[in-house]
Amino acid sequence: MTGLVKRYGAKTAVDGLNLQVEAGTVTAVLGPNGAGKTSTIECCEGYRKPDGGTVRVLGLDPVAQGEQLRPRIGVMLQSGGIYPTVRAVEMLKHTAKLYANPLDTDALVERLGLGSAGRTPFRRLSGGQQQRLSLALAVVGRPELVFLDEPTAGLDVQARHATWELIEQLRHDGVTVVLTTHLLDEAERLADTVAIVDAGQVVAHDTPAGLAAAHGAADTAIRFTAPPGLDLAELLGTLPKDLTAVEQPPGSYTVAGDVTADVLAKVTSWCAAKDVMPQGLNVGRRTLEDVFLDLTGRELR
Repeated sequence: MTGLVKRYGAKTAVDGLNLQVEAGTVTAVLGPNGAGKTSTIECCEGYRKPDGGTVRVLGLDPVAQGEQLRPRIGVMLQSGGIYPTVRAVEMLKHTAKLYANPLDTDALVERLGLGSAGRTPFRRLSGGQQQRLSLALAVVGRPELVFLDEPTAGLDVQARHATWELIEQLRHDGVTVVLTTHLLDEAERLADTVAIVDAGQVVAHDTPAGLAAAHGAADTAIRFTAPPGLDLAELLGTLPKDLTAVEQPPGSYTVAGDVTADVLAKVTSWCAAKDVMPQGLNVGRRTLEDVFLDLTGRELR
């Protein structure tokens, strides 16, 4: 897509966004709440008409050529799209019959742990079961491209790992996956490329490693928890000038930069002088989450 614009009245949700996704890859679209991620994906799915720019999905216009596009893509929405009274497995089997070469529904039910909920109406499923059914409906038709909006939201650990394995299998089978997520570890594990969206524009687009290299992730960081409100300006006064220190969220501290053994000793000595015990202290490389916060800010949206 190039120059995508989407407005809602006076509000511009997507403001000239450019993004290209390579076939057969997993692309994670990240961004704070209100950044324009969902509007962008809905324009790609054909659910919303752009107010400007060009969108092509598998070479087709999602709005004007939606009838040709829909059999070739799978869509998992954040919510909605499923009749509340329909039984889970009946819905999956019905959807499978709409496609020429669907996946084996019994195998998909087993893989996503939906067997015990097979005859349960959708509205009575747990949140996690509803998510897993939505995922199954998105992939059962063997799509060439699948859009997954927060695919692991509300899932327990076992279900999340089962979902990750399914996404990895899709990529192995040559399916292109575009997913939105607020889980940075999920994006780091699954994505070939990451697009970070803020204020309706892509502010960074690269592999997770490429983003890390471009935004200082060669640096290391000391992380620890302690009582909120420590005087970080005073702490930085004891450290080399190239280091930074932040408290986000309250009580969670990160000192980043060229962390040496001497820097670590100074941080722990400063804490000791303040009679502060740094809990869970660890030293490691900066992560995709650090890069995300650098690019989008730390304030609540």
